[in-house]
Amino acid sequence: MQHTKSHAIFQKARQMMPGGVNSPARAFGAVGGEPIVFQQAEGAWLQDVDGNRYLDYVGSWGPMILGHAHPAVTEAVIAAARLGTSFGAPTESENELAGLIIDLVPSVEQVRLVNSGTEATMSAIRLARGYTGRDVIVKFSGNYHGHVDSLLVAAGSAAATLAVPNSPGVTEGTSRDTLVLAYNDTDGLREAFVAYGDRIAAVILEPVVGNMGCVVTNEAFLQATRTLTREHGAILILDEVMTGFRVGVGGAQQRFGITPDLTTLGKIVGGGLPIGAYGGRTDIMQQVLPAGKVFQAGTLSGNPVATAAGAATLRILRDHPPYERLEHLGARLETGLHQAADAAGIEHSIARVGSMMTLFFNPLVVTDWSVAAACDTARFGRFFWGLIDRGVYLPCSQYEAMFVSAAHTESDIDRTVQAAAEVLQSLGESGS
Repeated sequence: MQHTKSHAIFQKARQMMPGGVNSPARAFGAVGGEPIVFQQAEGAWLQDVDGNRYLDYVGSWGPMILGHAHPAVTEAVIAAARLGTSFGAPTESENELAGLIIDLVPSVEQVRLVNSGTEATMSAIRLARGYTGRDVIVKFSGNYHGHVDSLLVAAGSAAATLAVPNSPGVTEGTSRDTLVLAYNDTDGLREAFVAYGDRIAAVILEPVVGNMGCVVTNEAFLQATRTLTREHGAILILDEVMTGFRVGVGGAQQRFGITPDLTTLGKIVGGGLPIGAYGGRTDIMQQVLPAGKVFQAGTLSGNPVATAAGAATLRILRDHPPYERLEHLGARLETGLHQAADAAGIEHSIARVGSMMTLFFNPLVVTDWSVAAACDTARFGRFFWGLIDRGVYLPCSQYEAMFVSAAHTESDIDRTVQAAAEVLQSLGESGS
């Protein structure tokens, strides 16, 4: 495929924006080469500025569960925009979207709309600290909760030490109250509560991780997060920015049967437009200003265009749930990739929950960051570009989940498996 126009546009972008992108996940740093510049999308397909078409398994990093430019969502956006794009004041569409979230997400009794998943997690953490009067937050290696200073940290030198900054600009003071533990390590979590139980305000985790690849929590660990937080008076926050409405209409909490105190949600509640939300128990949410004293605000929160798109999306997910079909398509893709990798003699493992999935170039089942870090990322980069050449667009990192949408068909899945088989066979033959 030729990417002449993409190259020219990216070179111009590099003169105006750091690295030529507005988010590092788009920079192709993990796979080499230059990012592709896209022009339009419809259903399961993307088209770049050079006219190349790709089956899309990124879906704007998850929220496009109905596919791109779904007619009902597009019409809702156009109708809302005609009435005005922003008021900085209450609108009825906020009520509709809030009501849908409350009806569909089991743990949410009240909700606050914000502008991104990062804002949602940042606000939920502040609320947990304000509600409990405590300072320490527990997070897990490999779980990404947005670019919040207190969560953009790495583990200390031992399981029971507090975190250290892993980005310039994040101060030691900011990270001092964050404890980073290994994911799926129930014993480590128990030890943390023994050491810090009376200081822990909240435990935050992704019930299915999407940013070290798709990594699934084990039941004992997930239930321990609920039991230990309840026993010690801490808040359990499920970050469902990726899993909310994606792995089931009620999210991972409904799928796995766990009730958090607070839930964070992302762009899927806006049909892919910039929006986020956090919600939970009424007694906790009532601590948010103006009902309570915990500050959080935003001029664009509950933006009428985003809420219209979100309500249209959630109504479809409620009234015409695609999850059985997504499960079928996801299983078909998983089976096909397994068979293709086995036939090529490529060591691998695959993790999948519904329509979230990752092919790991690692023979071990990935349960935490220490296992994920052993993946053959160079081989993944060659796999990525081989699929690009065959019209299949995957996330540009071994450590990002891929997503199937309701717009994909069985023939799309089979085409993808065939393309993957060709690339994997070439990798196996070359030993690269």
